[in-house]
Amino acid sequence: MLLDFLKYKVSLITVVVMVVNTTLCLGFDNDADLAQNQSASAAIQWGQMTVRIMKQTPNGSPTYGSRAVGYMGLTMYETVVNGSPKNKSLDGQLSGLANLPKVEKSKKYNWILSLNAGQSYMLKQLYEHTSAANKASIDSLENLIYQSQVSTTSQEVRERSVKYGQEIAQAIVEWSKIDGGYQGYKRNFDSTYQLPKGKGYWKSPPKGQSPVALPLHPYWGNNRTFAPANGVLAVPEIIKFDYHEDSDYYKQMMEVYHKRKNLTQEEKEIANWWGDDPSQTFSPPGHSYNLATIAIKNAKPDLFKAAETYARVGMAVADAFINCWKCKYTYHAERPFFFIFYNVDTMWDLYWPEPPFPAFYSGHAGQASASATVLTNLYGDNFKFIDNSHVGRPKDEEHLVEYKARSFNSFWESALESANSRLYGGIHTRQDNEVGLSEGKKIGHNINTLAWRR
Repeated sequence: MLLDFLKYKVSLITVVVMVVNTTLCLGFDNDADLAQNQSASAAIQWGQMTVRIMKQTPNGSPTYGSRAVGYMGLTMYETVVNGSPKNKSLDGQLSGLANLPKVEKSKKYNWILSLNAGQSYMLKQLYEHTSAANKASIDSLENLIYQSQVSTTSQEVRERSVKYGQEIAQAIVEWSKIDGGYQGYKRNFDSTYQLPKGKGYWKSPPKGQSPVALPLHPYWGNNRTFAPANGVLAVPEIIKFDYHEDSDYYKQMMEVYHKRKNLTQEEKEIANWWGDDPSQTFSPPGHSYNLATIAIKNAKPDLFKAAETYARVGMAVADAFINCWKCKYTYHAERPFFFIFYNVDTMWDLYWPEPPFPAFYSGHAGQASASATVLTNLYGDNFKFIDNSHVGRPKDEEHLVEYKARSFNSFWESALESANSRLYGGIHTRQDNEVGLSEGKKIGHNINTLAWRR
């Protein structure tokens, strides 16, 4: 009896293992319940690889980084969406994207392999200028994930799945070439761009974040958005320049002045955490993409929702930077330093170097708000998480700040902190942050209202 019982348990375990392995190569017409068992591990690994390459590749900028996560997320989604019983392709819904490669109906696909092939191809296209060592890391991850599927997937299915993932990525790359930002890393700064001169206009800072005293990507606001609705958003109003002490403009600047002189240790830690200097980190878009990874790790969704998460966050962030840059180079608004220096206190200094582009409105606030809007829609209002994005960075000896993980009760809480960090850092006014948060909500909403479901 005992022997028979043990044989039964072994058989049962074998069946369970076979069922789990089978879910890795389900086709469109397979049981929906089994699809829920698909692991999001491959999606997470590529999300992490993406921010690693962003951080380690020279000539990074928040603008180009935002475009990269937009295309990485979209590609991930489109390489797996036909395996989902619920999700719908964005083919025909985005600005000019149509006629993506189709799956062969009735044929089986391993969606992990499709995702894997598409991510590898897209990342090497977007960061063709990265180091040989980074390209080798991309290839190694692709091979690692591929090998993990060999024992459970036939060669025919493997070849079909890889080919499909590559075809999707290739089609999206071709579409990307006419968006206005293709190979934007080659032209970060434009020496021919004429900045307006006069009171209230931005000037290249004497103590800047960039060694180049030129404006970053002044035409980025003309780029094509992912969601068509985000391409027609109106430029928000700005408080007009006024040097009189009773004006709203002056009061906005004075708040920055006083806050810089009275920062608490907590506020310094917040300023540092969200600094996201692209010369040292994966930039603000990479931070948001990493928050998507953290959300996925915590919520443990299936492969399809994980891919949708990266797609929504990536495209929301990309569209947020396009709209923000359109606004920045409409008004060319000054940052607090020059106003305070000439009108308040010549001894006042910045917390850290100023970015190489105009102020209004805050890109941090806009992209953080857009990201929080889509993540909240996917995972709810009360989603607790720990942001460990910068854990391990060396201590900031100048400001005596260590990079410690930060805890949040919601995505909105983190977005608000990201916006406030720019006020603490002395490079944005409250107006910049509040308008950025408001505009980001609109942008994220337009991503959410795409038809994601069948």
